[in-house]
Amino acid sequence: MSDRYEAGMRTRRRILGDAHVDRAEQAKGELDTPFQDLITEAAWGHVWSSDAISDRERSMLTIALLAALGNFEEIAMHVRATARTGASQRDVAEALQHVAIYAGVPRANHALKIARATFAEMGEQT
Repeated sequence: MSDRYEAGMRTRRRILGDAHVDRAEQAKGELDTPFQDLITEAAWGHVWSSDAISDRERSMLTIALLAALGNFEEIAMHVRATARTGASQRDVAEALQHVAIYAGVPRANHALKIARATFAEMGEQT
């Protein structure tokens, strides 16, 4: 594996946790292994491993972009990651307010419901 892949795997584990990454690694098969390698290198090894902005800021951006684009299936995972990135519930709420204004209230509202349920699942007050 490349250095970028190795850096990506370290970052992925730091942000998502070993249990999540281990489950994902065990679940991958022949069809999706190239895709998993791509996101580990590109998303985790390049974008998430950059030191240009903080994990907190990157977490807020990611949640906002996922919501704005309607990629709701990834939001809970990234809300759970806030426990490691330092993004607070208020940070998530602020990011989703931006989504409401710039990308649409229905998307922000749906993402907020996912965030509230995920924070509740995490045992955090919502």
